[in-house]
Amino acid sequence: MRAAVAVALPALILAACNSTTPLNKGIDPAIASLYAPVDEPPYRVPGVNLHPIDPQYYRQTVAIPAGLPKEPGVIVVDPASRFLYFTEQGGMAIRYGIGVGRDGFLWSGTATIHDKTAWPKWFPPKEMIDREPRYARYADGMDGGIRNPLGARALYIWQGNKDTLYRLHGTNDPSSIGQAVSSGCVRMLNQDVIDLYNRVPLGTKVIVLPAPGALPVVPGTDPVKVGSL
Repeated sequence: MRAAVAVALPALILAACNSTTPLNKGIDPAIASLYAPVDEPPYRVPGVNLHPIDPQYYRQTVAIPAGLPKEPGVIVVDPASRFLYFTEQGGMAIRYGIGVGRDGFLWSGTATIHDKTAWPKWFPPKEMIDREPRYARYADGMDGGIRNPLGARALYIWQGNKDTLYRLHGTNDPSSIGQAVSSGCVRMLNQDVIDLYNRVPLGTKVIVLPAPGALPVVPGTDPVKVGSL
């Protein structure tokens, strides 16, 4: 019996080592820890494989670039560079990598965070369903969860008393970070959008910088309804 146990132990140890091999082996542990699995009841957010993502899009603290507001507590979205900044004291900002709208769906303007939701339900607008009929099955909404395209959190952007229909939200597709693939909204890694969600209060100013092809959101008018993906 002891011999059998002795023979079995190496295999068990090897299996345990294989099952705990870090997802982001070779990446700075301080960075990898930002994207480890996290329990966000009622779901567990999986860890992010960072290897396919350009390191410039990992969350980091940087000096606020020239030309951006130095006022602390402002969200600045730079679609051209695929960065979102949350400004802090002392001329510094937390910079997150983002995915943005495809050409023709980019937008720009100044607004505020009106609402915040954990594990949001997703409602594809009629225009999106007309454009992509496969979304018709979600006309009555897709419940929040790991497979939901809005990810773990959504921050809703309004101008005055009007919902722009644009969102800062998570994603179930990490490969989209650094890309122009969404239908107008700003997507972030789930761990990043949770971090931002926890930092910003309602009423936070949001500035989305112009980019080639951007659609300006004009106060007092209805925006182009391009959906929330």
